[in-house]
Amino acid sequence: MKILTSCSIAISSLALGVSACAEPVAQGAKNVPEFEPAFENQTRAPAMQSDIGIAVETVASGLSHPWGIAELPGGGFLVTEREGRLRVISADGELLETAVEGVPEVHAVKQGGLLDVALGPDFARDRMIYLTYSKPTGGGKSVTAAARGVLSEDMMRLEEVEDIFVQDPPSPTPMHYGSRVVFDGDGHVFITTGEHSSMAERGMSQDLSTTYGKVIRLNLDGSVPMDNPFASEEGAIDTIWSYGHRNVQGAAYRDGVLWTLEHGPKGGDELNKAKAALNYGWPVVSYGETYGGAPVGEGIPRAEGMEEPVYYWDPVIAPGGFDFYDGQMFEAWQGDILAGSLSPGGLVRLKLDGDGMVTGEERLVEDQGRIRDVEVTSDGSVLLLVDEANGAVLRLTAQD
Repeated sequence: MKILTSCSIAISSLALGVSACAEPVAQGAKNVPEFEPAFENQTRAPAMQSDIGIAVETVASGLSHPWGIAELPGGGFLVTEREGRLRVISADGELLETAVEGVPEVHAVKQGGLLDVALGPDFARDRMIYLTYSKPTGGGKSVTAAARGVLSEDMMRLEEVEDIFVQDPPSPTPMHYGSRVVFDGDGHVFITTGEHSSMAERGMSQDLSTTYGKVIRLNLDGSVPMDNPFASEEGAIDTIWSYGHRNVQGAAYRDGVLWTLEHGPKGGDELNKAKAALNYGWPVVSYGETYGGAPVGEGIPRAEGMEEPVYYWDPVIAPGGFDFYDGQMFEAWQGDILAGSLSPGGLVRLKLDGDGMVTGEERLVEDQGRIRDVEVTSDGSVLLLVDEANGAVLRLTAQD
């Protein structure tokens, strides 16, 4: 399938190979129209359209609710299925029939299951991979957890598996687990969590004695970095990096900054720069409202001491994972954010200026369903995970 887009090309954008439209992308009415953005292009940035054809091909199908994907050296991929299987796709696109053995037991209820997967920074040497998952804790309760293990040379087994993070306390609500795992290239791993959604639990996002609604920062072996922001604060959990998050299902690290994407309620999905010790507001403030239409918390979008999002959506895109584009295939996309959307679906592209602020937005491949994860590959193509009962891995390539 080939997709060609068209729009009146702005003279100033010719060098970037994109066209800029003054109006934002087509979307529904705001859920909270009385909330105004705090600064220009914080929401509904000008629409862009890539002046390029995009070919969509299916790399693999027959996956059950795939959630995370990681490219293997030399070709092929690891893919998680939410039900609890870690699958291997060979370099020629064959989905191996047998799942990888040794994966931790998961609480595969509602949003729970086997979630993200990432190759460790030294995978070529030690074959270490990292997984996030919903860990059963007994009595129908569960938590977000992260584990690491050694992938066997034949890619049939995961060995020396150990948890490096277990959320606390256990939750009876199998919702809002987070949970992405990313590295900073300096010996640390970030793990994102959620606050399990229920009214009784969501307030824990503001509580530094729990790991609900937090970004967690660890050394690669699971030990706590001594320079973590709350490492010496009495009553606070020393693994916490930032707090006041709702359900962070997207994360990427670039140029010394951890970027996160999190689900808002009815409106208010957020793109944030997750910085040490900062409070991102949930559930005190939000650019959205409750699903029943009532105000969230104080009924205001932001308050003193709480961070403004870099960008927000109202109505939502229901974000999945995202990646920064770094490749030659789509030259005009260099440095752009490519984010998966679960609802309405497809791929969302955000262009950033030199200060990391959004200058334009584009919606792509909107007919491909619920996109749970995005991976920019070593050849510059873009992989999308379609989260369905009969899910798939799609590849986007550029066409003249």
